[in-house]
Amino acid sequence: MDRFDAIRVFTRIVERRSFTLAAQDLGLPRSTVTEAVQQIEARLGARLLHRTTRHVSPTLDGEAYYRRCVTILADVEDAEAAFSNAKPRGLLRVDVHGTLARFFILPALPEFLSRYPDLQLHISEGDRFVDLVREGIDCVLRVGDLHDSSMVGRRVAMLPEVTCASPAYLASHGTPMTPDDLEGHHMVGFVSSATGNVIPLELQTDGILRNISLPTRVTVAGAETLFGAALAGLGLIQVPRYRLGPYFEAGTLVEVLKDYPPTPTPVSLLYPHSRQLSPRVRVFIDWVTREFAKKA
Repeated sequence: MDRFDAIRVFTRIVERRSFTLAAQDLGLPRSTVTEAVQQIEARLGARLLHRTTRHVSPTLDGEAYYRRCVTILADVEDAEAAFSNAKPRGLLRVDVHGTLARFFILPALPEFLSRYPDLQLHISEGDRFVDLVREGIDCVLRVGDLHDSSMVGRRVAMLPEVTCASPAYLASHGTPMTPDDLEGHHMVGFVSSATGNVIPLELQTDGILRNISLPTRVTVAGAETLFGAALAGLGLIQVPRYRLGPYFEAGTLVEVLKDYPPTPTPVSLLYPHSRQLSPRVRVFIDWVTREFAKKA
């Protein structure tokens, strides 16, 4: 194994904290991965990794060497991509909000993969915060305001939101026309993954934002469960408009408080500060931005 390939192996071990996971990511035998690190350590005359039966972590020398290696790998990728016939290649790992993936990304994905035939894509799904470097993820697609300064964020869309409920719920509780009509109403509480608190309803009046917390008999932590609870008549919800067309057309959900819209919800792609943006991540971000612009 040449030095450049050995560097790739070493950085993946540090990021995944595992020889086995690094070997799986790179499609190599574990013995090859172990031998690559041994060769680097012998050449440098320094111990780069602390190894136990369950955990791998860099030494101080290993951490310093890792930071240099990340820069070298990014520079090589950029240099190769500078040639007109060079195309992004390799495995791209992204973590996405599942509903957004199914609506905005998956329908257009065949065209993206056709344009970049040397790319492979692994999509994991969630809305939790992830350690991108530790979990070997290149970028994440997230909904909401950005608070994590350890990652670089690129805004790709602002999704209009609406307030709605089922006809059965409105028949029982009345249809609110203004925020003052919300007395006696319930909402399905959506619990923030960032704070663990129920997110209040947002209503704008003449540019002034009001946060209103209604009683909740049911709280949920997932978007699909939120929809299901609203369809079951359990309360008011606020969700992005893009996915409500079929429900409004079928009459299973009804928009209310149209003159008092919630603030739009930002959607962003995030990647680590510690990495320069690789060509494969760059083309993916540009493509996702275009897809949201078409549909959002």
